[in-house]
Amino acid sequence: MRILVDENLDGMDEKLKLLGFDAYSVRKMQMEGKKLGSDYSIINYARENGMIIVTKDTEFRKASEENDFPLILLDDEEILKVIIEKLKKF
Repeated sequence: MRILVDENLDGMDEKLKLLGFDAYSVRKMQMEGKKLGSDYSIINYARENGMIIVTKDTEFRKASEENDFPLILLDDEEILKVIIEKLKKF
């Protein structure tokens, strides 16, 4: 599984790599000259390269739905679920 980590989670690609995932950073790819400035261009790149996008950008949800592309969105609702699960352990 190839993972494309959005700019707002920069550095997460390195952590995923340490865990054995094939992860790439949008920000690093931009610095290398890739034109990944819009949600649409990021989705297209991920689709063309068989990648899953991971992001905190809630605007990405609409772009993902309009382009029929799945993504992992770490929005406030997802963070709340993690907090609740951790609180249940106390």
